[in-house]
Amino acid sequence: MTSPAPVDRRERVSQTVAPVKLWFCPNESLAPGIAATLATNWLDEQEQEVAGRFLFDRDRRQYLVAHALVRRVLALESGIPEAEAVLWRSSRGRPFLRKPVEGLPRGGRELDFNLSHAGGYNLLGVVRRHRIGVDVERLDRDRALDAIVESFAPEESAWVAEAAPGRSRDRRILRLWTLKEAYSKARGLGLGLAFDSFVFTLDDDRGVRAFRPPDGEPPGQWRFAELEPEPGVLVAVTVMTSPDEEPVLDLHHGFPWSRSAPRQLLLPQPAGAP
Repeated sequence: MTSPAPVDRRERVSQTVAPVKLWFCPNESLAPGIAATLATNWLDEQEQEVAGRFLFDRDRRQYLVAHALVRRVLALESGIPEAEAVLWRSSRGRPFLRKPVEGLPRGGRELDFNLSHAGGYNLLGVVRRHRIGVDVERLDRDRALDAIVESFAPEESAWVAEAAPGRSRDRRILRLWTLKEAYSKARGLGLGLAFDSFVFTLDDDRGVRAFRPPDGEPPGQWRFAELEPEPGVLVAVTVMTSPDEEPVLDLHHGFPWSRSAPRQLLLPQPAGAP
């Protein structure tokens, strides 16, 4: 499968913007006891209350690992200690970090992040400028996918129908779904944005060939990446960029106990209109 091109460290061009940072963290990266301990010390009162409502241990663990990951990464990126970070939500439920008036301890005033989790996997994206949206899904998810296709634009549904039933068709459905989720989350609209109001044209293997945004939005300001960090686990990333930027994506794997070197990938060029 094709993917964003790896960065050749020998020929790297100096970047004018901070890289897009992505953390892919399976639940297994954090033992249940450690996740519970971190949650007790890091999560705020509301988060701990939510965690206590889950009926099943697997769902509670997913929540604890995901939210411990958010606070750990924000501490590394902002300089605000894990337990001191104040997370607010927009009217549509999108979380954001309350920033000190004097700026972040590690520099700058802008920082956007987005979280997704599904079936034991957690995905967190962070950018220093503009907006980011991410989504992760498993190909072996146990939900029926037919209802998802009904939310797509007609040309996307037709592309899905061209694939043989089974895993090939499921992959096409989830590729479109993760991209649409990531884009909607980057816009801060979530499911409030009709999924048939914007259209992706995808390569058969991997990659966004074209993108038609909703009416009223200028084309060409979004970059899209598709990744498969583990077999059968699909990841989509949407990033807003300026025309003169050449952003690099830093892909981290596991829980960020240290600043280990990430895998670096060049983000594809903005997708044009179909």
